[in-house]
Amino acid sequence: MTGPGRTDPATPVLLLGAHWYEDDPGGLHRYFADLFRSLRATGLHPTGVVAGPAAHAPVGVVASGHFRRPFPIRLASYARAVRRTAASTGFTLVDAHFAFYAFWPVVAGRLRRLPLVVHFQGPWAEESAAAGDADTWRIAAKRRVEATVYRRAREVVVLSDAFRRVLVERYGVSPWRVSVVPPGIDLDRFTPGDKAAARAHLGLPADAPVVVSVRRLVPRMGLDVLVEAWSAVASAQPNARLVIGGDGPERARLERLAGRLRSSGSVRFLGMVDDETVVRCYQAADLSVVPTVALEGFGLVVLESLACGTPPIVTDAGGLPEAVRSLDSSLVVEAGDAAGLAARLVKALDGTQPVPDATRCRAHAEAYAWPLVAERHRVIYARAAGTAPTRPRVVYVDHCAQLSGGELALLHLLPALDVDAHVILGEDGPLVAKLQAIGVPVEVLAMADEAGALHRDRVRPGRLPVAAVAHTGAHLARLARRLRQLRPDLVHTNSLKSALYGGAAARLVGIPAVWHIRDRITDDYLPPAACRLVRAAARVLPTAIIANSKTTQATLGRAGYGAVAIASPLGIRPGSAVPDPDEGALGRPLRVGIVGRLDHWKGQHVFLDAFAKAFPGGEEQAVLVGAPMFGAEAYAERLAHQVAALGLDGRVEFRGFREDVESELRRLDILVHASTIPEPYGQVVVEGMAAGLAVVAAGAGGPAEVVDHGVDGLLYPPGDADALARALQLLASDRPLRRQLGSTARLRAEDFTPARISPRVMAVYGSVLQCYGSANDRAPGAAIVYSSVTGLG
Repeated sequence: MTGPGRTDPATPVLLLGAHWYEDDPGGLHRYFADLFRSLRATGLHPTGVVAGPAAHAPVGVVASGHFRRPFPIRLASYARAVRRTAASTGFTLVDAHFAFYAFWPVVAGRLRRLPLVVHFQGPWAEESAAAGDADTWRIAAKRRVEATVYRRAREVVVLSDAFRRVLVERYGVSPWRVSVVPPGIDLDRFTPGDKAAARAHLGLPADAPVVVSVRRLVPRMGLDVLVEAWSAVASAQPNARLVIGGDGPERARLERLAGRLRSSGSVRFLGMVDDETVVRCYQAADLSVVPTVALEGFGLVVLESLACGTPPIVTDAGGLPEAVRSLDSSLVVEAGDAAGLAARLVKALDGTQPVPDATRCRAHAEAYAWPLVAERHRVIYARAAGTAPTRPRVVYVDHCAQLSGGELALLHLLPALDVDAHVILGEDGPLVAKLQAIGVPVEVLAMADEAGALHRDRVRPGRLPVAAVAHTGAHLARLARRLRQLRPDLVHTNSLKSALYGGAAARLVGIPAVWHIRDRITDDYLPPAACRLVRAAARVLPTAIIANSKTTQATLGRAGYGAVAIASPLGIRPGSAVPDPDEGALGRPLRVGIVGRLDHWKGQHVFLDAFAKAFPGGEEQAVLVGAPMFGAEAYAERLAHQVAALGLDGRVEFRGFREDVESELRRLDILVHASTIPEPYGQVVVEGMAAGLAVVAAGAGGPAEVVDHGVDGLLYPPGDADALARALQLLASDRPLRRQLGSTARLRAEDFTPARISPRVMAVYGSVLQCYGSANDRAPGAAIVYSSVTGLG
């Protein structure tokens, strides 16, 4: 070892590629060639094998036959080359880049006993089907070859979170064996240049808007969508030019399509282009387009364009959004939407929706330099060889994928935990993209609607819907099978529903479970039968329980004595959402707001009553941020009628669901929390305090544990509109008090940052693992006696 998690430079690594890039241009082959050169530059000295001729390959690359020969001959010559190469050098690790060629050497050949790393750059079988291969037997055989190689690997490298999800869900690969490593870019080859000279070289007009797309001309690349969109672009920008570089079976059809759309005069097909011409295309262009409709792992062409200083417009297919995520989200359009693509191109060209300039594009590309990618591979090789440290493996289970309170809390907590996390959700939804954005692997194990939509109010003794019970049981069994495959060290359930089925599934396969309870288990919150069920299950299923407040903990009955109360972490940094100057500085009306989903127990109706009483006929403004969820649409309609009945028309703003809570808090002067029953925790209260707002909260449940009345906020009796009105009048008339409360509240919010909360959660994990050990210490499927970690049972 040369350092933590690094392979020794002398460690012999064998790279199994497909074809050499100069012989058969393509993203897969270029990636292999660039990685090979970059690893050699780090001193690792790998050896590579590809299907020949590879006349231009560097020393260390062995060519086998010719890649255009019939595939049985290709496979045989490739296997012989691997066997001869392996016999001459004592390799300790294999890195395979194409399952088809690697199958025989790594599954049945001499290399089968060596640690294996595999690169997954796309589902080969599905790509073949998308390209028009209708032979179902051949497609099935390709899929079987792929799956065998991927499951044999100790580590699998993918280019994006989107493809990690494909690998986990469709091929059953353990998420802990999958590493997301975006491709590297040759920053010396792809570089900004003289636009005028590049256009002269390509024969393009010097003063016309130029858009370029360099792709293989196959159906999944979506170039027909681009050509269709270009008809509208050419109408808006008659002198604009579209340049399409590349060749393939779609070329003739695309040329006919351009002719039919009367845009052929402004569309130019270059055919196959060499490396120099590719660079010239990007240097000449004002924009590039990657219009892929399916199966895009990352989009190396996006980085090539950015490295040349040219902003790309991409679709939301596969990993393309990840390539521009931190640069400008407006560069992403919906895949297959010609009208949407045309509109974005026109706005970029006429400046009504600007795109990043050349400097920002180049800076973004520099984060993907090949030396950085090569170094990440060294760490992966060390892990595959068993020389890198490991962390606890935790599966997080939640039935919901909406951005509700518990799901947001999980999103904020995971990056701060020292674990290898994997999330299993019962539905698809916006939480999936959020988790992928922070690098957390996620899969959707879809729950039937009858089970997922079962509301807690329908839990009655002997009256549970038969279909819901059956589907929940089936989902429990599927989850248990998945946990048995994954073999995590522990399971952490994140919602009340997932606590029941997730805790039961974990127990079935002998994995300790941590319940995270975020709901009060009381008759004013749940039906009595549901309360009895949860309290009984809490004594049997979990190994440990985390409650989001002492209030929640106290409602768990006997099981609550062993639970640990740990607050949910903040999603904003205290002080980061400093409010706008108040009404005194700007001469605007006072703004009083309430943030949270619209639901009767959340008390928006109490807030409106109190606001009307506190400020009758004044200029003050009420702001409601949130949308109805879980069937509360009728309540939202009643709120609109209440505004009219109270004479508040023009003084109340319904903002709807807002993802950026910080921006919404910044617009307020006072934040109100108005729940009519005790809140289990009250995340928005802490967020308002972190933003430095004067907070007025219902004085029961979690908020009463957080707010010190008169010091860092004000409390009032839940549901008492008169008391809330008096508190609002006090704060409206006393600006120094508002500032004092906000300043002290910001200091209090420091106690709820992820850095403060995560060690407490890790301590719970440590207690569980100290008793039961890691998954490697337990026999697969071994039963666990749940008893004493936190006094349960």
